[in-house]
Amino acid sequence: MRQPSGRRITALVTGAALVAALSSACGSGGGDAKKITFWHGYTDVQSDAITKLVGEWNGAHPDQKVDPVFSNNDNTLQKTLASFVSGKAPSVAYQYGSSITALTGRHQTQDLTSLVKGSPDVDWNDFFPAARQGGTVDGKIYGLPALVDNLGLVYNKKMFDAAGLKYPTPDWTWDDFRNAAKKLSGNNKYGWAYVNDGTEDTVWRFLALLWQAGGDLLDSGNKKAAFDSPAGQQAMQLLRDMAVTDKSVYLDTGDQQYLNLFNSGRVGMLWTGPWDLGQINKDVSYGVQYLPGKATHATISGPDYYMLFDKKAQKTAWAFLKWLTSPQVHLRYATQTGDLPLRASEEKLPGYKDYLAKYPGNKVFIDNLSKNVTKARPNIKQYPQISQVLGQAVQGVLLGKKQPQAALADAAKQVDDILAGS
Repeated sequence: MRQPSGRRITALVTGAALVAALSSACGSGGGDAKKITFWHGYTDVQSDAITKLVGEWNGAHPDQKVDPVFSNNDNTLQKTLASFVSGKAPSVAYQYGSSITALTGRHQTQDLTSLVKGSPDVDWNDFFPAARQGGTVDGKIYGLPALVDNLGLVYNKKMFDAAGLKYPTPDWTWDDFRNAAKKLSGNNKYGWAYVNDGTEDTVWRFLALLWQAGGDLLDSGNKKAAFDSPAGQQAMQLLRDMAVTDKSVYLDTGDQQYLNLFNSGRVGMLWTGPWDLGQINKDVSYGVQYLPGKATHATISGPDYYMLFDKKAQKTAWAFLKWLTSPQVHLRYATQTGDLPLRASEEKLPGYKDYLAKYPGNKVFIDNLSKNVTKARPNIKQYPQISQVLGQAVQGVLLGKKQPQAALADAAKQVDDILAGS
C-alpha cells in the first residue's frame, strides 16, 4: 500500500559514532534541561536492550543525560496523572496507545506536531500508517511510535497434520477457518482459542472480524455506533457458530492458558501477535499466516508511544527520541528484542535480513502493517467505555447467553448514549 522511503544505508554503524551521526541533525526544542527522566516498562530482553542504548546515548551526550526509570506499563497512565498533581512529571514516558486521549488536553502533555513537521529527519510518513494514526488526536500528534503490533493466525502444524488438514494460506476464508477449527476439535482439544474476559483483549479480536466483513465500529464522525450492521451480525454469528454450535473454541478467561494449551497440542490456532512467539516451546512446529478473510483480511494494530510532559526538558527529550526511533537504531533494538520494525525503511537496511533470519515468524506481522492494517480504533476519550460495552456483548455471545442481533442492538444503544454524553 505504501512504498518505503528512499532512504538507504549502505553500512551498519554502531556505538557512539552512530549516536553522534544521527543526533547531529536533531533540532532544538523548548527548554534546555541537561538531564531528563525516561519512564519505561521494559523487562527482560527489552530492558537489556534499552539500557544498552541509553548508555550509548549518555556516553555520547554528557550534557544531555537520560535517566531511565522503570514504571510498570499497566500503571503508567495512573502514575503520570498523579505526577501532574505532584508537579513531578517525567520528561518522557512510554504510554499505551489507549492512554493518549486521557492525557491530551492536559497542559503538561506536549503537542508534538510542530516538532515532527519541523524535523525533516523524523520522516513521519516513514512510520507505518497504524503507528501514525494511533499517535494522532484531532489532527495533532501527541506520541512518537515506540512499538507497533498486530494480530496474525498462528497454527500448530502437528495438529494440522494429524487432522489431515492443509496449512492455512493467505487467501483463507472464514469458512476455511471454521471448518478447520471443527476438524481440529474433540477429545478435549479445540481448534481455536479466544480471550473472553470482556476486556479490550476480547474486543480487538472482534474488531478484526468486523472490519474483515466490511463494517465499522463508529460512524465517520464518531457520533453513533456503526457495528449494529450486517457486517457486525456476520462477525457475531461466526463467533456464536464456532463457540456454541461447533464447540471448537477454547474460551480463555484472561489467564493466558491458551498458550499452555497451544504448547501442549490442545489448541490448534491462535489469533495473536509477535509477543507470543517467544513463549512457544521450541519443540512445537508452528506457522504464521494472515487472518482468515471475508471481504478483506483486515487485522488490528495496537501501537504504543513515547510522550513528552516536561517543556523544560523538551530539547534533550526530543533529541533522544529522534535518535531512539531512527531506522538504524530501532532495527538494532528490534533485532535484540524481536519487536516489529516501526518504519518501512527498516526493511531496506542491511541488518534486516539478519533480523528476519532470527525471527522468521515476524514476516507475516510485518507484511500486515502495510497490507492488512487499514483501520485503527478511534482516538476518542469515550473509547474505554465503548470497549467495555462491546466486550460484554461479545462475551455474552461466546458463552451462549445472548443472540448476536440482540447483543449488537443492546450494545449499540449503550454506545450511542455514551457518545451523547449520557
